[in-house]
Amino acid sequence: MQVTVVGSGYVGLVASACFAELGHWVICVDNDTAKVAALERGETPIHERFLPELLERHRGKRLKFTSSLSQAVQQSAVIFIAVGTPSTDNGDCDLSYVEVVAREISRSVSGYKLVVQKSTVPVCTSEWVRRIMVLNGAPENAFEVASNPEFLREGTAVSDFLFPDRIVIGANSKRAACLLQEIYRPLTDGSYTRRENAIPEPDQARIPARLIVTSTRSAELIKHASNAFLAMKISFINAVGNICEAVGANVEEVCDGIGSDPRIGDRFLSPGIGYGGSCFPKDLKAFRAVARESGYDFRLLDEVIRINEEQCLRFLRKVRSALWTLKGKRLAVLGLAFKGGTDDVRESPAITLVELLLREGCEVVAYDPAAMVKSREVLGNRVTFAESAYDAAEDADALLLLSDWEEFAVLSLPRLRRALKYPIVIDGRNLYDPQMMGENGFMYYSVGRPEAFPKENSEQMPQLRKAS
Repeated sequence: MQVTVVGSGYVGLVASACFAELGHWVICVDNDTAKVAALERGETPIHERFLPELLERHRGKRLKFTSSLSQAVQQSAVIFIAVGTPSTDNGDCDLSYVEVVAREISRSVSGYKLVVQKSTVPVCTSEWVRRIMVLNGAPENAFEVASNPEFLREGTAVSDFLFPDRIVIGANSKRAACLLQEIYRPLTDGSYTRRENAIPEPDQARIPARLIVTSTRSAELIKHASNAFLAMKISFINAVGNICEAVGANVEEVCDGIGSDPRIGDRFLSPGIGYGGSCFPKDLKAFRAVARESGYDFRLLDEVIRINEEQCLRFLRKVRSALWTLKGKRLAVLGLAFKGGTDDVRESPAITLVELLLREGCEVVAYDPAAMVKSREVLGNRVTFAESAYDAAEDADALLLLSDWEEFAVLSLPRLRRALKYPIVIDGRNLYDPQMMGENGFMYYSVGRPEAFPKENSEQMPQLRKAS
């Protein structure tokens, strides 16, 4: 099938590559001509596993890039809108990019077209897109608008697309629903996984993928409600972790106990410094705005957001408690992306913490496996960027773990101990076992778990902590 994807950002580029992988002919459109040229040269603008391989496999064959939306629309039966919907000052979604695309599509409609909203948008957006297109000259019977929300996690987006736990199609006609079902057929009949060169199947993948067909309004709500619920789980377990610290319990044991209940599950029960990225913060504010406009005071979302914002401040107090004073301290920071596996620093709690540490007068030496370039754009020359985790730790007063990169969890502890000026590790992602850290000579602080100290220093630690 001939498909157009409007937008070559995170969602648009992954969707374009994966649609081509499923066997469709794809045109990816972006109005940034420099970006289009870079993609045509073979450059990959985001850090995402398997994406470079798919772009190399299909570029110039099943996947083409262009800045001409009108030509792409004329050549395609289905047009996916995957442009940005950033937050406004009051938390609403800025739908101006969606509106611009809808107007331009309306001028190029010839023959039946299915316009599919893939960006995360408030409920009723599909109906507004249809209205805008009609007002701009598109014949009412020449097109339909559907919703097909994405559920991609940064770092595993390609696998999430090709091995989804569900595919949600919001369509108000049988024709539109059938067209989208046909696009995803290689996933819903399981045929994609049988291909010789298919992307490796992740653990616990659901094959074939479950297809859920709803109205457009329900599909739009599913996306916002899903992200809000996951963010709520993160804030909930962070609050539980704070209680664990207060009473001397271990949050990992608590997570194991409640996560074993199949009604709850263990996913997203990982205490730390809070959620971030381009989705959760934006989508919670947008969902709250939708609720407010519909006359419902969704105060639970306010509390989810408040707990998340407070988590960084609590971690800062933990750093201060471990070091007594912060001004003039040299701190090694491992991890700047909002989580491991991505180079995305948008709304990253790690970046927030670095900013707070700088205000306290700290010298920060940072390392991230993928997010160094984007971090430099945000932090500039206020931070020293190291070439490796060990270089960052060299002569530092303490080491802070702020992103859950797998490579950080397998660092050589003896080498790390030798590099640090003082053996202090403050772990915002609970990557290490406290007992193991104590046995390796570290003063170790984490989230929701007991502190650990070297055996020879254990008797002195209470006095030291009291003095701080």
